[in-house]
Amino acid sequence: MVKRIVFWGATGHAKVLRELTGHFGYEVVALFDNDPEVTPAFLDVPLYLGVDGFEKWRREVNEGEAAFLVAIGGSKGRDRVQIQHFLEENRLKPIIAVHPTAFVASSARLASGCQILAHATVCADVSMGEACIINTASSVDHEVVLGNGVHVAPGATLAGCVSVGDYSLIGVGTVVLPRIKIGADVIVGAGAVVTKDVPDGMVMFGNPAKVRRATVP
Repeated sequence: MVKRIVFWGATGHAKVLRELTGHFGYEVVALFDNDPEVTPAFLDVPLYLGVDGFEKWRREVNEGEAAFLVAIGGSKGRDRVQIQHFLEENRLKPIIAVHPTAFVASSARLASGCQILAHATVCADVSMGEACIINTASSVDHEVVLGNGVHVAPGATLAGCVSVGDYSLIGVGTVVLPRIKIGADVIVGAGAVVTKDVPDGMVMFGNPAKVRRATVP
């Protein structure tokens, strides 16, 4: 049976989610994006712009129930969570999407809208907030706690008992050592090795990683 799903976000991450959700019988019936200059990732699905476009789709096209995912990654975790709440308020249903090649421990707790991509690992007693992305081949070890809207980029490794605050981005290939606490709204640059706790709202990178500036100057 074909199930209907929509994505908010119409570029590369939508391609990844379309492949993923297709494994579970979902058909993408609409794309939404806030950027009027966007070039959509695929052209066989109608694109609607912003809230006005969503309202048009809901009035004129929507037939029956539809699931959704927010296809916006990187440092846009706050946007991802806000869009998820907007779509929930409009009676669409977020799913939890886990790629068939990923491993998720039976004791892990994943909130709505989470996305676990190909070859990722989510280990025992991990707790994830809403709309988290665990990207391709990344590893989240035992007892890690992720806030809402966290993105763990491809190939990153979070050792056991790490915590990451809301909306933070852990960059490509980053290593976070055990029991480190990373605050909210943090950006950790690609390839960093995080050996010390990180306060809220910081950009850091390097090996060992050092705080370079605030995320909002």
